[in-house]
Amino acid sequence: MSDVQKYIEARSKRDKEFAEGFEIGYADFKIGVFLRQAREAAGMTQEQVAKKLRTRKSAISRIENHADDVRLSTLRRYAKAIGANLSIRLAS
Repeated sequence: MSDVQKYIEARSKRDKEFAEGFEIGYADFKIGVFLRQAREAAGMTQEQVAKKLRTRKSAISRIENHADDVRLSTLRRYAKAIGANLSIRLAS
């Protein structure tokens, strides 16, 4: 376990607010990473996706880097643009 992981684990145990905020932030981060990985696996650049969605490259970058407030309709359009299907799963 890395020093960062040890710190996160220890701080999460003693600071509930930190733990909740970390989990939410990490989930948002993971969504952006999944989007970027899917786009790259499709062999597409942000510019190519932007063109298909009739938007700017900066909008695609914002989606991939700040996925905390992305609409479901935008995720559907993004998936379609890269030739993927959007699948959402709730887990506990």
